[in-house]
Amino acid sequence: MAHHLTGNAGLYHVARELSRLGWHVMPTTRNARGADLYAASVDERVVLPIQSKALSKRVPVPLGGRLDTLRSQWWVVTVNANTSVPVCYVMTLDEVKSGAHRGVNEAGKVSFWLQPKAYALPEYLEAWHRLGDPAAQS
Repeated sequence: MAHHLTGNAGLYHVARELSRLGWHVMPTTRNARGADLYAASVDERVVLPIQSKALSKRVPVPLGGRLDTLRSQWWVVTVNANTSVPVCYVMTLDEVKSGAHRGVNEAGKVSFWLQPKAYALPEYLEAWHRLGDPAAQS
């Protein structure tokens, strides 16, 4: 399946899950810098930027050449995004950065990856509750 279809499958699965939990979900323009979607609470007092990373199987997540350019307070890694049983891992930006693995290719180019052992953890597994209750009044 084409890479962009995997990304779409993951993004819309995340939007579905957030909507089921009561969040108002607004996807952003594809390939825009920053968040892939925003989740707003019922009263719109809380708006969460979310980065969606969709994978066809459990493999490392590419993070690019610099960690300081990563944005979005929340990240959701969806594994098996193209199947009827996708699995999501909900993480903070700090957790993504602290779990990042640094690699250098033969040409000396640095890249960062989030290995499965850093994201596929029980505390992140389908941990939608970490985002808070969208119906709670602040």
